[in-house]
Amino acid sequence: MSEKYSKRKLAGSSITTVVSLSLVLFMLGLLAIIVLKTRKLSDNVKENIAIQIILNDNAKEVSIQRLSKTLDAADYVKSTEFITKEEAAKRLQEDLGEDFIDFLGYNPLLSSINIHLKAEYANTDSLIWIEKDLLSNKLVKEVVYQKSMVSMINENLKKISIVILIFSGLLMLIALALINNTIRLSIYSKRFIIKTMQLVGATQSFIRRPFVIQGIKHGIYGAVIAISMLIGVLSFAQKQLPELVELQDEKMLTTLFGVVIIIGIIISWVSTALAVRKYLRLKADDLHY
Repeated sequence: MSEKYSKRKLAGSSITTVVSLSLVLFMLGLLAIIVLKTRKLSDNVKENIAIQIILNDNAKEVSIQRLSKTLDAADYVKSTEFITKEEAAKRLQEDLGEDFIDFLGYNPLLSSINIHLKAEYANTDSLIWIEKDLLSNKLVKEVVYQKSMVSMINENLKKISIVILIFSGLLMLIALALINNTIRLSIYSKRFIIKTMQLVGATQSFIRRPFVIQGIKHGIYGAVIAISMLIGVLSFAQKQLPELVELQDEKMLTTLFGVVIIIGIIISWVSTALAVRKYLRLKADDLHY
């Protein structure tokens, strides 16, 4: 009867450890996804900032095509779109709801090239030299973009990133402490077994080995459960917000899941080894306190 009770107690301790590990790893994984998604969303916002290059009216089609190809090959350009003066007039007519060309008697608009920058170049400092570089071309009459909006977007994204990083750091410390304490409590319930093995002559490495192996297994089980929960949350989120599919990065998620497993193994391994070592160093009389 006593043996069955002991087995149930050990099984309950293992289940509690795995569940606690899975919840904490799930929390860390979810936080990592939020941080990575926020960064990707930030890049998307920056890459939606458009720069309009107004071309001279006497620019020839061959020269414009050459300029477009040069821009497409530029390190800072993500995409380009050439808009003829006729297309620009058509778009403006649709926005205004009336034909301004008939009223004016001519088309005052000029052909242009809209470019979207890569995220790392969508900042005030980079835009200054990009604007100078574009204006040095004889085909370019004017470079138009919303400078105040660029500054505002970058400042707000920077503030959000700092807040998320601070919150992530604090949550990481709390999570690691929770995992460590959970494993220590699990080992605490087995402290008499550890001391008994030591008293009958077993070496420290021999005693530590099965506990560490079990700890690693707990870490793997907890990580697998956490990953399953993360996949479920992501699937649910994508059904509710289809726009999130565009931010999906399979390679990033695969790497993240691998990191979750590694973190689960390392934390369980280290915490178990340290906890066992603590009780190996204690005297038999101190185990009751």
